[in-house]
Parts: sequence; C-alpha cells; structure tokens
Amino acid sequence: MAEKYADLVQKAAEAKMSAYAPYSNFRVGAALLTEEGRVFTGCNIENASFGLSNCAERTAVYKAVSEGFRKFKAIAVSTDTEEITSPCGACRQVLMEFDTDMDVIMANVHGQYQVYKAKELLPLAFTPKKLEEERRI
Repeated sequence: MAEKYADLVQKAAEAKMSAYAPYSNFRVGAALLTEEGRVFTGCNIENASFGLSNCAERTAVYKAVSEGFRKFKAIAVSTDTEEITSPCGACRQVLMEFDTDMDVIMANVHGQYQVYKAKELLPLAFTPKKLEEERRI
C-alpha cells in the first residue's frame, strides 16, 4: 500500500480522539488537505437531539471554509472499526460540493486505508455544475 497519505491518516486518527460520541460510541476523525497544503481536522460531535449531530468530515470542511479555503486535495477519515468505513451520504454530498476529484482516504483502527475519488463514492451527485445546468433549461 502506498504511504502517500500516511501523515494525513495519522492526523485523522489523532482528531478522532476529540470526538464527542456519548450515544453511539462511534468515534470518527477527519483531516482535510487544502490545495495550499494546510490541514484542517474535525471529529464527530453528537447531540441528544440526534439530528443536530455533525460528522467529522463536515466539521473539517466547515472549519476550512470558515477560514476562507475552498479547494481541497484530499480528506482522510479514521474510525475505530476493523473494517474500512466510508463517509455517510450527507458527508459525500458536502465533499462533492467542493471537488468531485478529491481523494477520500478511509482508514480503519490499524491505519490501513483505501483511497477513492469523491465522485466514485457518490455517482450521480447533485453538484454545483449540475445546478448551473438545470438553471439553463
């Protein structure tokens, strides 16, 4: 396995340690790499009103966007599971908003990972380009 994203996976694993997951006990960490080389991390944050919870991936994206970044190269996602776990549908849609070719690195508890393009994880996504096409009709 290529070690291209080993550091990003490690940062995601470290971010996972800050997760607030008292209801599911399912900790997730994410590390988002901007085109400029900055890394923004995030963890999942649960809420007793479950719909108000936020995933690690979206936390990292929202932090980066709030700091003025919009172009991303990759995001690593780390969980405590033995198997590789992919981002939820909502997170996939948020990633597609910014770059359909972004690498999505999914890592298990041992740091083993698989890499996919965002567009592979959410084919037929509703993207900004699609919205623009719909406006022209």
